[in-house]
Amino acid sequence: MPKFHRVRFILVGVVGVGLGTTLPGAPDTAAADEKPFLDENAAAMGKMMADMDLKPTGDVDHDFVGMMVPHHQGAIDMARAVLRYGRNEQLRRLAQEIIVTQQQEIAAMRLAVGQPLPPSKPSPTTTPAAAADPTGGMPMHRHAR
Repeated sequence: MPKFHRVRFILVGVVGVGLGTTLPGAPDTAAADEKPFLDENAAAMGKMMADMDLKPTGDVDHDFVGMMVPHHQGAIDMARAVLRYGRNEQLRRLAQEIIVTQQQEIAAMRLAVGQPLPPSKPSPTTTPAAAADPTGGMPMHRHAR
């Protein structure tokens, strides 16, 4: 098998496993409780790939932003899935950082090419009770008088 095809096969296998699919003949080892996470991740990847497939405009800068914004949004969507389903606190903190930094980079790219920023909206990972609570669900520390 030529080297290019071996690398491509390996990448397809890794991406397929990452999207919650298995290679033919491979055992399905995903736990039932992992299925919502894998489904959400696969949807995020599919949307990202479709949105990155744009017709060139002739403006390299606009085309770059047009492809990078969906790429960054895909990272945000995957990080949100980890926040919904993941339990590892170190990875959850990293996912929160990914959301913030990718949003900042999307804003910087859009501003660089004169595109408007989307309207602000609350994070979907915030619970309705925490959103209504002025402390954001955090305990308030009271200072002694």
